Amino acid sequence: MEKIKETLDYINSKTNNLKPDVAIILGSGLGCFCDDLDGIKIKYSEIPYFGESSVVGHKGELLFCEIEGKNAVIMQGRFHFYEGNSLAVATYPIKIFKKLGVKTLFITNAAGATHKGLEVGDIMLICDHINFMGTNPLIGKNDDSLGERFPDMSNCYTKSLQELAKNCAQELNIDLKEGVYLATTGPSYETAAEVRAFRLLGADVVGMSSVPEAIVSNYLKMDTVAFSSVTNHATGVSDKKLAHSEVVEIGKTTSLKLSALIKSMIKKLDF
Repeated sequence: MEKIKETLDYINSKTNNLKPDVAIILGSGLGCFCDDLDGIKIKYSEIPYFGESSVVGHKGELLFCEIEGKNAVIMQGRFHFYEGNSLAVATYPIKIFKKLGVKTLFITNAAGATHKGLEVGDIMLICDHINFMGTNPLIGKNDDSLGERFPDMSNCYTKSLQELAKNCAQELNIDLKEGVYLATTGPSYETAAEVRAFRLLGADVVGMSSVPEAIVSNYLKMDTVAFSSVTNHATGVSDKKLAHSEVVEIGKTTSLKLSALIKSMIKKLDF
């Protein structure tokens, strides 16, 4: 708890104790969500115990701003397990957001589709996940002041927020898909055999993030909603070779739709 206090003290010293209601984690290529937003920026590298992001397409700073009348903090890039971070480090920001007063967490990511029912450029609402990372961010001694030892996962992705997302998408004429996200450790993309196996397990998209964050958010009893930007068809679904640079570029093309959807949802949040 001393680490958390030191992190909070530093952030509060820069934001004049601003209390955000909403937190948003931006995935690869989705950084342009912030292009028309002004506020207080803090580099990850300046924040005690916060960690740093080294992935192309991740800016590596927090933006404290106002969105549709709500105070928000935006994480421009995340920390991945494959960067050598422990899951405790990768999910540390979620605990900080909770302590800052965040009520609702939006998680976004770039992901590959495991079947052709999803097209490149689609936005998929995550209704559930499969943790294929071989570990869990809650492993270790439990801090009862944060959450219970064995948290229930039946409403990990808050059902009322899923309904709100679908309603807002309909109003905006966005063809919002819905499905299951499977998380691997990365950093290598999946083999064709792995993708076939994941499809049999019920995964609609596969990626390398988000699930640890959602688990910790659920543990902390924060309302959570998550979206995947479908940036490619996974290996074996398409013959095309995968490259992160293309993932970032496709993410940029879907960011306008996803930005509009998230902002519409925030406007309608009742707090």
